[in-house]
Amino acid sequence: MPLRTADLDYDLPARLIATRPAEPRDSARLLVVHLGTDELEHRTVRDLPEYVTSGDRLIVNDTSVVRARIVGRRADSGGKVEGLVLDARPDAPWRVMLKSNGRLRAGLRIEIDGAPDAALVLVGRAGDGVWLVGPDPAGASWTLLESIGRTPLPPYILGARRQQDIAIDDDDDRRWYETVYADPKRRRSVAAPTAGLHFTPELLLAIDDRGVTRHPVTLHVGTGTFKPVTADTLDAHEMHTEWYEVPAPTLTALREPGRVIAVGTTAVRALESLSDPLPGADDAVIGDTNLLIAPPYTFRHVDGLMTNFHLPRSTLLALVAALVGLDRLLEIYREAVTREYRFYSYGDAMLVLP
Repeated sequence: MPLRTADLDYDLPARLIATRPAEPRDSARLLVVHLGTDELEHRTVRDLPEYVTSGDRLIVNDTSVVRARIVGRRADSGGKVEGLVLDARPDAPWRVMLKSNGRLRAGLRIEIDGAPDAALVLVGRAGDGVWLVGPDPAGASWTLLESIGRTPLPPYILGARRQQDIAIDDDDDRRWYETVYADPKRRRSVAAPTAGLHFTPELLLAIDDRGVTRHPVTLHVGTGTFKPVTADTLDAHEMHTEWYEVPAPTLTALREPGRVIAVGTTAVRALESLSDPLPGADDAVIGDTNLLIAPPYTFRHVDGLMTNFHLPRSTLLALVAALVGLDRLLEIYREAVTREYRFYSYGDAMLVLP
């Protein structure tokens, strides 16, 4: 039977949506789940070295987050315009998802808040809510976004802050919403691989001391990660596509004995997009993936997972359910709500171990 989207629902009090991360990062709470038993442990991320051992391979997503959120004003009326830059090439119009109280039209100039010397000019429609936009000054690309854009926080964090009248400087979000191992040369994501936000350099050293090796993959997180499942069944959902790379040294490590523990659902999707058996060549695997993981999926390359607590009715929740079991996962989430864990991108974490 197809998995019903309604089966991925659960109740979450709004107060448990985290509006900022724990500080320091590794002081976040960690709910440890042992597959095959009913045991749950309530720890902190700083305790993670106790749960890994020599021979384990920790797989992390080293993508970096671009300042893709745009906040500006219409030059004709002063009305507010918000957007998310999907693509910013120097030789073509940008693709930007825009939202405005007034009707948008080609030729409209949007002046960027906090950047008086920069603007965006609408060229034409490129889809539902998506516009082709020309930057002014012309010829710039992702680098321009670093000076005019803001941190692309998920809508639920921005909404929770508005409801609670919380104001946080974007420079703080820029520091928080990036993993310590992100590669600046791989700055293409419009959302962070949030399970990795809990790591500190000190925690990584403590894990290294346990004989655990750490290996990168790259998956550039797109706007589809925020897309809710609106279909009645999950198999009718159109899964978004994201670019990924698994480097040759990581492929070599995957062939070695020991547990593979993925940090985040994006690392899982990159690994599970690989062929089985693993490719024998020493070249990196690069491609696009629209892999949807949901019960009763059988994992081929991943044994354990560190992840955050995800939105109801989401493909991310379905992925974790495929590893843990849907009924048990919903029981775990009820336990997390009862114990007031913090949810979503800036929230606490869960560690699933075989």
